[in-house]
Amino acid sequence: MPKRRRHAYEQPRELAALPYADHLEPFDGRLARSGDYDTLLFDGQEFEDEDAGDARFIESAFTSVTFVGGRFPRARFTDVWLHTARWVGGDLTESTWADAEIITSAAAGTAMPGAELDRVTFHRCKLDSVSFRAAELREVLFVECTLRYVDFAGATLTGVSFPGSGLERVRFDKAKMTDVDLRGATSLGLLDGYDALRGATISGLQLMELAPMFAHILGVTVEDD
Repeated sequence: MPKRRRHAYEQPRELAALPYADHLEPFDGRLARSGDYDTLLFDGQEFEDEDAGDARFIESAFTSVTFVGGRFPRARFTDVWLHTARWVGGDLTESTWADAEIITSAAAGTAMPGAELDRVTFHRCKLDSVSFRAAELREVLFVECTLRYVDFAGATLTGVSFPGSGLERVRFDKAKMTDVDLRGATSLGLLDGYDALRGATISGLQLMELAPMFAHILGVTVEDD
C-alpha cells in the first residue's frame, strides 16, 4: 500500500503564523451571493441565514465565528484558517475546500453533499450529523476529532486519516476508499459500509472488533462447539 503523503503541516498553527496574517483586514457586514472575500479576518461574528452561494473566500481567517443556517452552495474556501468556529445547520452543497485548516471547531446538522475537500486538516473538531454524501475527500486529516453520525455514503476518500479520532455511528455505505488509514482511530463504530472498507488500512485490534460484521457480510456462520 503506498505511503500517505504528509501535509505540509500537521500541528495547528496560530493566527500570527499564517503567511497572509499581516495582510488581514477586519470584515464588517453581511455576506452576499457570489461575493469575493480576500485576505479578511472574520472575528467573533454570528452569521444567521446568510445567502452566500458561489462566494469565494481566499486567504482569510475565521476566529470564534458562528454560522447558523444559511446557504453556501458551491462556495469556495481556499487557503482559509478557522479557529473555534461553529456551523449549526447550513447548506454547503458542492462547496470546495482547499488548503484549509479547521481548529477546535464544531459542526452540527451541516449538509455538505458533493463537496470537494483537498488538503484539509481538522484539529480537535466535533462533527455531529454532518453529511459528506457523494463528497470527494483528498489528503484530509481528522486529528483528535469526534465524528458522530457523520455520513460518508457514496463519498470518495483518498489519502484520508483519522489519528486520535473517535468514529461513532458513522456511515460509509458505497464509499470508495484509496489509501485510507483508520489505524489511528480511537474507536471505529460504523452504522453501515463495512464492505466499503476495501482500500483502507486497519489495525489487528480493529480487525478483531469488526470480524463479526465481516463474517456476516460474507455469509459465514461462526459457532463454537
